[in-house]
Amino acid sequence: MPKIIHLDQLDLNQSYSYADYLTWQIKEAVELIKGKIMVMSPAPNVRHQDISSNLLGFLLPYFKHKKCRVYAAPFDVRLYDRKKSILQNEEIHTVVQPDICVVCQPEEKLDTQGCNGAPDWIIEILSKGNAKREIHTQYALYQESGVMEYWLVFPGHQTIHQFVLNGQQKYELQQMYTNDDIAVPYLFPELAMSVNEIFDTWAED
Repeated sequence: MPKIIHLDQLDLNQSYSYADYLTWQIKEAVELIKGKIMVMSPAPNVRHQDISSNLLGFLLPYFKHKKCRVYAAPFDVRLYDRKKSILQNEEIHTVVQPDICVVCQPEEKLDTQGCNGAPDWIIEILSKGNAKREIHTQYALYQESGVMEYWLVFPGHQTIHQFVLNGQQKYELQQMYTNDDIAVPYLFPELAMSVNEIFDTWAED
C-alpha cells in the first residue's frame, strides 16, 4: 500500500477509519466525520487565537491541581455513540480536533494519541470557514457521543452559547453570555469567567 503523503491520494467519497488516519503523512489538517474526510480551515486568525488564549488563561489555573485535564487543538478526539464501549482504531470513524476540551476521566479516556471517547466539556470558537460544521455537524456529533457541555463561541457577535445534555441526552441551551456577563460552566460552577476578558483581543473588527 503506497504511503499517503498528499491529500489528493485519498478518495474523499470513501469511508476511512482512525487506523487509516494514523498512517497518513499529509500536511493538511483533516478530521474524520463518520468516515468521511473533512479538510479543516486554514490556520486560525489572530482574533480566534486571542480568544482561545484568553479562555485557557481561565481554565488552566482552575484545573491545575484537579483531576480534569485541559487540551487545545491540535488534539485528536475520537468519538462514537455513547452506548458503545471503548473501540479499537479500526472501529472508530470520527476524529475531531476541538479548539478546547476538558477530560475528567483521564485514566479511562486518555492515551498517547489523544482522547478515546467523549470529553466532558468542549469549546468551539467559530470561524468563517467552519461555522456550518460546528453549528450543525459537530453539534450532532457531540450530542450523540455524550459530550455533557458544549460551548459555541461567536467572535463576531461576542457571544457564547452554552449547551448542556438534558435527561433525554439532548442538548438544551442553558445560557447565552455576552458583554458584561460572567460565564459559568454548568459542570464547574466555581469557575467564573468575564465575557469581556474572553473577547479581549488585539485584532480589530
